[in-house]
Amino acid sequence: MAEAEIISLEGRNRGDRAGSPASRIRCRATTSSGRPCRNYAVRNSEYCKTHTTQEQSRSRHPSARSTHPILSDEPDPTDMGVQEWIKRRLAGDYEVDAFGYDPELARGVLLQLAKPLYENYFRVKALGLERIPSEGPALLVGNHSGTIALDAVMMQYAVATRHPQKRAVRNVAADLVFQLPFVGPFARKTGNAVACDEDADELLRRGELVGVFPEGYKGVGKGWRERYKLQRFGRGGFMEVALRMRVPIIPVAIVGAEEAYPMIANAKLIAKAFGFPYFPITPTFPLLGPLGLIPFPSKWRIEFGDPIPMDDYPEDAAEDAMLVFDLADRVRDTIQQMLYRNLNARRGVFL
Repeated sequence: MAEAEIISLEGRNRGDRAGSPASRIRCRATTSSGRPCRNYAVRNSEYCKTHTTQEQSRSRHPSARSTHPILSDEPDPTDMGVQEWIKRRLAGDYEVDAFGYDPELARGVLLQLAKPLYENYFRVKALGLERIPSEGPALLVGNHSGTIALDAVMMQYAVATRHPQKRAVRNVAADLVFQLPFVGPFARKTGNAVACDEDADELLRRGELVGVFPEGYKGVGKGWRERYKLQRFGRGGFMEVALRMRVPIIPVAIVGAEEAYPMIANAKLIAKAFGFPYFPITPTFPLLGPLGLIPFPSKWRIEFGDPIPMDDYPEDAAEDAMLVFDLADRVRDTIQQMLYRNLNARRGVFL
């Protein structure tokens, strides 16, 4: 995604009231990655609250350096103070793209909620992150499992925090996700989009990383006996997108999600009554009620494979149904072999 243009506010209408966004200037400091700080400068200073403190500290101790870790250059509550951050949000002083993605909220708050799960509960080990391009579009194609789609969230977190460029992954999901209360709005805010060719094409055209899980509900809702056995990849729609947009495919293998919510049965009648694709029965749900939604602390591994280029194929390759099916099957086989390799490398389900 292109960097936001920083526009000086000093030349705006002088009639604006003091303290309003139109009469304030941006902080003159730069972030640790070298990009301009987007916070407003405090009164009678050229820096925001955070950088004013840092400049004062450096003037007293020139060798001092900030050790506060950041996920991105977007303002977050810990950097600028919770009250100031809330004021900015209430005033609408933040950016949201055409798909509803709110990078400030996603990186500063929502992704932080996934941090304990990723680092302490599932103890995720991410491999091959350097294979994801530092810039430009790519299609991340992964296996889907675990009854509740936490695998998509863990993959997003891994790339957003562990990749050298801390890139955002724009996962595409089924319509049902965006129709759910609470879940739908949060899915939009964290960068997810509807799984349709038009949205995927536009995101790739903008240079984004797009996450795709071709198994869909067949993968996330499969039973315990089918764990780590990839289901059909549908009609290969993801491959048509990759060929049409001529972007590389990054195969992704996720191990650990199957044991987090082991699905021992599917209550199909209940699922049909509520319009769900499946209704899981696990060792703890629905027996323990809401407590049954707590996942088991399985040990996770996420491996990103070597990019598979698509620019060597003819421009009309996406219209060749046999080629699309064959290439999709090859990607599926690559991910399956990656799963077997990581299962063998894992010391145990919970270790």
